[in-house]
Amino acid sequence: MSDLSFEQAPPLSTTFRFFLTAPLFGVAAGVGLAWAGPEALASRWSGATVALLHLLTTGFMLQAMCGALMQFLPVAAGAPIALPRLVAGLAHPLMVAGSLLLASALAGATVLLAPAAAVLGLGVAAFVAAAARALARTPSTDASLRSLRAAVAGLAATAALGIVLALALQGMVALHAPEFPDLVDVHAAWGLAGWATMLLVAVASTVVPMFQMTPRYPAWVTRAFAPLLLAALAAGSGLWAVQGTGSVPALLPIFAIAALGFVFAVVTLALQRRRRRRLVDATVRFFRVAMLSLASAAVLWILRVVVPRYGAAAMPGWAELSSIDVAIGLLVVVGGFGSAICGMLYRIVPFIAWLNLPYRRGDAFVPPNVKQFIPAWSVDLQQRLHLLALLLLMLGTVAAPVLARAAGAALALSFAWLEGNLLAGLRIYRRSRARIDAQAGLLNGAAAGRT
Repeated sequence: MSDLSFEQAPPLSTTFRFFLTAPLFGVAAGVGLAWAGPEALASRWSGATVALLHLLTTGFMLQAMCGALMQFLPVAAGAPIALPRLVAGLAHPLMVAGSLLLASALAGATVLLAPAAAVLGLGVAAFVAAAARALARTPSTDASLRSLRAAVAGLAATAALGIVLALALQGMVALHAPEFPDLVDVHAAWGLAGWATMLLVAVASTVVPMFQMTPRYPAWVTRAFAPLLLAALAAGSGLWAVQGTGSVPALLPIFAIAALGFVFAVVTLALQRRRRRRLVDATVRFFRVAMLSLASAAVLWILRVVVPRYGAAAMPGWAELSSIDVAIGLLVVVGGFGSAICGMLYRIVPFIAWLNLPYRRGDAFVPPNVKQFIPAWSVDLQQRLHLLALLLLMLGTVAAPVLARAAGAALALSFAWLEGNLLAGLRIYRRSRARIDAQAGLLNGAAAGRT
């Protein structure tokens, strides 16, 4: 806590606007899956699958992660974003509109691809420019700062590759047939590893020890992770562009990226076993599910690229199982980042709300403590819904497609419950703020009367 600069925290609205819209994209993804049914879990190249995954990535994940960065950069990294209200007011609506347009375009309305790329690209560009400027003005070479700079660069690369793919789908950029799937893989690698994983590592290195009462991450993890992951992504991008993602040399960066994700997950789980508090709450369990999902996805990804080449005889039919690709994506997006973001929101939102209450010691009204903003039972219930949705998604993808609609309903209900919990915390903040302001007004009036 002593390392945090709370006086640099941005206005509450700049972060909450991102946090409150994020779960709505998860609800939309769940409703879309319930509507589309098994088709949306059949193949990574299905339009329904791609649309639903982008509702979760450019919708839920992007909103929540940008909101977290708005708070994390000034408070934890000492890199305040200039004019945060303006940045949030510009980037947030563009990201919301762009994500909705992109999902619609990928679901079939292809005429919207170019507008979606333009609107979403402008939103991301506005945010990246503001975050990059803030980080550039911070001279620190701390490992967490390096990871944050790498994450922002990863977001820029992901957006640029996504724009090229969108324009290629609309025939505005020429890509040969073999090049397109390789570029999709590069786009996914930068988005899930270069942006999302990099940011998760940077934020977790501060948030996990602070909120979960664990020892600090080992120095070799925080110092080496960002350079190694960037090197693997850069080398992989070059090899995949020249030789394709299926070439033998291209397997090495894949192994490196998967191994780094696996190591980070295992280290985090080991730190959680050494917590100073024995009580395990829902936020800790969310993070455990996230790390187990990421570790499982890393192992599956390695098997996915190795078995068809070297173990086809031992595991016949593995290469044709397109559902494995969908399962890996769901493990990463819903099980990994979805769980981690839920856990962090339940820590960050009450903490920010409490921090923004202008309470003065000795006032008659004492505001709620951090744990009272969102009831623990309601957080536990949302976690159970989230785990149910994840289980149904996995079963619906690899074993029982008939469960796809049930998985979509559970996913929508889980994110709707998350939205309700965040709104409940905001309502308590507003009531407490109103009582504190009213109390201050009475005290000021009494003081004026005495004079």
